[in-house]
Amino acid sequence: MAQASREPIVGAVDAVVVGGGFGGLYLLHKLRALGLSLQGFEAGADVGGTWFWNRYPGARCDVPSLAYSYTFSDELRRDWRWSERYAAQPEILRYAGHVADRFDLRRLIAFETRVTSVVFDEAAGTWAIETDRGDRLTARWCVMATGCLSVPNLPRLPGQERFGGEIHHTGRWPHEPVDFAGKRVGVIGTGSSGIQSIPRIADEAAEVTVFQRTANFSLPARNGPLSDAEIDAFNTAFADYIAGVRSGAAGLITQATADAPVPPVDEQQRRYEELWEAGGVGLLGAYANLLVSEEVNDVAAEFVRGKIAETVQDAAVADDLAPRDHPIGTKRICVDVDYYEAFNRPNVRLVNLRRTPLETITERGIRTSAGEHELDMIVYATGFDAMTGALLAMDIRGVGGARLGDVWDEGPRAYLGLAVAGFPNLFLVTGPGSPSVLSNMLSSIEQHGDWIADCIAHLREAGLSRIAADPDAQERWVERVAWVGNRTLFPRANSWYVGANIEGKPRVFMPYVGPDYRQKCEEVAAAGYEGFELS
Repeated sequence: MAQASREPIVGAVDAVVVGGGFGGLYLLHKLRALGLSLQGFEAGADVGGTWFWNRYPGARCDVPSLAYSYTFSDELRRDWRWSERYAAQPEILRYAGHVADRFDLRRLIAFETRVTSVVFDEAAGTWAIETDRGDRLTARWCVMATGCLSVPNLPRLPGQERFGGEIHHTGRWPHEPVDFAGKRVGVIGTGSSGIQSIPRIADEAAEVTVFQRTANFSLPARNGPLSDAEIDAFNTAFADYIAGVRSGAAGLITQATADAPVPPVDEQQRRYEELWEAGGVGLLGAYANLLVSEEVNDVAAEFVRGKIAETVQDAAVADDLAPRDHPIGTKRICVDVDYYEAFNRPNVRLVNLRRTPLETITERGIRTSAGEHELDMIVYATGFDAMTGALLAMDIRGVGGARLGDVWDEGPRAYLGLAVAGFPNLFLVTGPGSPSVLSNMLSSIEQHGDWIADCIAHLREAGLSRIAADPDAQERWVERVAWVGNRTLFPRANSWYVGANIEGKPRVFMPYVGPDYRQKCEEVAAAGYEGFELS
């Protein structure tokens, strides 16, 4: 996309917000209400964040639309109508645009602009922000609403520069339609973007060859139109829904103690059957200890493997599609529309890269140890450098010139996922050490946005201008995040939750999965921002 010409922005503002997705929009809205002067920056040509870039066929949210919505405005909630149970990317992008227009937020954002450096000036107590468009700003506050899934994991495969056909990445999909008709398409990767896109590509392509390294669990969405009755019922129960969100009970993952009772196997299977038919990720919340007890998890995993075997007609293919190397739910659970059914189509075939490893990309396709697959197009569905990728892509330097990349050399360390010791007045939205990707992101964004805005308001009212995470408090929180995570089955998987998909990335379980996160944030604020140094 060609960049729109504009003059560089030079000067001083109270706060800079990096990112124009749902996090950035909400922070701009909240901070403007405080009377702050603001400047937002967004790499895309419009609002939407990950939903601006992820336009691949089948791209869809795995949180029900009615829940994947802002809750801060009753008027906003009532004047927007979702059409489907699980909204597709074009509708989510329209919603982001509707929010930006309704609250007049676009004028606060410089689009097609990447922040390159963020450097703390200790004498002035401000941040110096520079971009790839020549912008140079200083700001008292800097908010990183850069998104957890915003930097594509671009594979470096031997020979890929030689391929004579088209190459696309699901995380940077073209804005113009991609024509699959009559083409032989190879899809590398079977995470969420692969699982969502493969059936839709197969609707049009002559052949689809799926190159799978690791089988993933996927649950049926049971997607369909939203009825007026469903929307009315949600609105009627909205107060209870909000109470659940604020209590921390409305996350995607239920955390519980390891000593919760183990239900009888036949009872578990009946419950899983009900939830499989209902669709969505509800199966993971069937029992409070499903992600804690190996005994409970094994029954759930075997149930889903049985469903794969029932669905896929070729027994050998079904066996290859059945995950056996990680407990269910410990990698990002996928929600699909006809994923397993797609392998019953005559134009879809599976290549198990564990059995026949990929050797090289050739001029005509992909060669594995078993031979060459001739292709007209390659789709990389290889995911993201999650949670830290966008932050570490910038040159962020705090007190004493310390670089965030060096401070996080052995893995991310943040207090409550909101702030990093040594980087005063810099806030993270849904950062590592917060529930983030294991929650409803819109709910977590609102919670972080409210906390950050309340914090800045408190400091201004008290005549203070600086807040910094205390290193000891941060260390205690990092230890708690690890302790809680290690009580679950999550560390058993080589997932992007621990950075395992990125070569050289430190293996650290990044989300916080405890049940008390909101309560902890509220207690910290109520105690005068305990664990922070204010000056």
